[in-house]
Amino acid sequence: MEAANVYTEDGTVDLQGSPVLASKTGRWRACSFLLGYEAFERMAFYGIASNLVNYLTTRLHEDTISSVRNVNNWSGAVWITPIAGAYIADSYIGRFWTFTASSLIYVLGMILLTMAVTVKSLRPTCANGVCNKASSLQITFFYMSLYTIAVGAGGTKPNISTFGADQFDNHSLEEKKQKVSFFNWWMFSSFLGALFATLGLVYIQENLGWGLGYGIPTLGLLVSLLVFYIGTPFYRHKVIKSDNLAKDLVRVPIAAFKNRMLHCPNDVLELHELDSQYYKSTGKHQVHHTPIFRFLDKAAIKTGSRESPCTVTKVEVAKRVLGLTLIWLVTLIPSTLWAQVNTLFVKQGTTLDRKLGSHFQIPAASLGSFVTLSMLLSVPMYDQYFVPFMRKKTGNPRGITILQRLGVGFVIQIVAIAVASAVEVKRMRVIKEFHIASPKQVVPMSIFWLLPQYSLLGIGDVFNAIGLLEFFYDQSPEEMQSLGTTFFTSGIGLGNFLNSFLVTMVDKITSKGGGKSWIGDNLNDSRLDYYYGFLMVISIVNMGLFLWAASKYVYKSDETKEFSGGCVQMEAKALDTSPLTIQL
Repeated sequence: MEAANVYTEDGTVDLQGSPVLASKTGRWRACSFLLGYEAFERMAFYGIASNLVNYLTTRLHEDTISSVRNVNNWSGAVWITPIAGAYIADSYIGRFWTFTASSLIYVLGMILLTMAVTVKSLRPTCANGVCNKASSLQITFFYMSLYTIAVGAGGTKPNISTFGADQFDNHSLEEKKQKVSFFNWWMFSSFLGALFATLGLVYIQENLGWGLGYGIPTLGLLVSLLVFYIGTPFYRHKVIKSDNLAKDLVRVPIAAFKNRMLHCPNDVLELHELDSQYYKSTGKHQVHHTPIFRFLDKAAIKTGSRESPCTVTKVEVAKRVLGLTLIWLVTLIPSTLWAQVNTLFVKQGTTLDRKLGSHFQIPAASLGSFVTLSMLLSVPMYDQYFVPFMRKKTGNPRGITILQRLGVGFVIQIVAIAVASAVEVKRMRVIKEFHIASPKQVVPMSIFWLLPQYSLLGIGDVFNAIGLLEFFYDQSPEEMQSLGTTFFTSGIGLGNFLNSFLVTMVDKITSKGGGKSWIGDNLNDSRLDYYYGFLMVISIVNMGLFLWAASKYVYKSDETKEFSGGCVQMEAKALDTSPLTIQL
């Protein structure tokens, strides 16, 4: 009994597979070695993403639509590739080794990108701020570097945050409380990296050189990786307990469809399940039956055929993933709104008066720092004041439920895009008043008019982005928490792809028949306010769908309770009091 208290209770091990001492591993001491990498990785990503649209238009001579589309496609790839990285980690080699291999690919991509903007033969030649057309080799090498980074991000993004969360033992009340704040402070370190990127790196890129602007985060990544490996003796590692996640998830609906004509027994004990001793001996997590998505229960019907039916546990895991998927679908439009920060908001800023004093000109992409600043100010306030205040009101340790947190974030985002549309209407009035027609003419209106939309998106992200990361980690099946986190990353990725699609389609439709495009090369003769208004309308519709989905959601339980008739149903989880899986 004494030995059991010395070791972690969640079954975590060290790198050699031996049980770890709770007092000497994990917790914030282990996480401190991870935070540096997260900060430098965010610095690298935002150092590229926040100003990429300007590099593509000024150095590679891409038009507005092409540059916006290419930025969205690359950002989408960065956020969508984690699906593969999470699957490899959860099914084969674990989070630590997946992160290790992928981080080296990420750094390689950064080195190649730095070369692409530094080596003479690999970059377009420029004179007096005007660059020659890039050759096919130069364009190919540049995009190859970008997508090498995207491949590396596939293994780092889903695993570094979940690896950090693994350092807290859910069976320890003290560590469980610490874990509640983990994602808030994890994102805080992420915001610090993003802040330096949008304030410092963007200025360096435009005034001191793109090579230096990309070289600094590359060096930072290398140093942070060294620090990460120094912390190896303090890390806790989750044991891989799932054989083939994808195969199991696909098999359940197929088996349910094959048995669609069979009657599902009323007594769930008649469904196929392995003995509880099997789960104890293998260390795998048994999930008991729940009365939702009953059509999938048919996959566990004992038919007497040669093929063994799915177990109740595998059916319940599939149900949980289906529930997460339905919530995930209503997060795509909010991700589309966020995609404006590194694309159209930046292009909008390039048309405005960016002078600060008589000699200094603010880089348009640097206004993205106000997204980060508002986050940095809001996270401590949320964690130290809002949560304790709401905890007294609701009795919920989180203050409000995770889905309520998401809902607040989505509402703030809608207000932000409405403000962006109003500011654009103001910009168009100034253009009309001063008879501005040329795309290179500066609109006599301060760039600081864009501050409210940037700041509101930052405040919204404290509720939205952090809430999504915590939600998908917390609610995913035990054996696939890296893969569960990719619900968060893939939502952002598809949001970028969706914005790319919308921009392309809106441009084609509005310019059809010689009409004026809402998003033309000349933003001084376009109607961005219409496009922002369009995004606001679909966001309001999406908000209605989210409220419906959230009202049906029943949170994952830590414990089980046996009811009469042998049916085992999930109890409400201590940390959340509102209903998680969709009830249909």
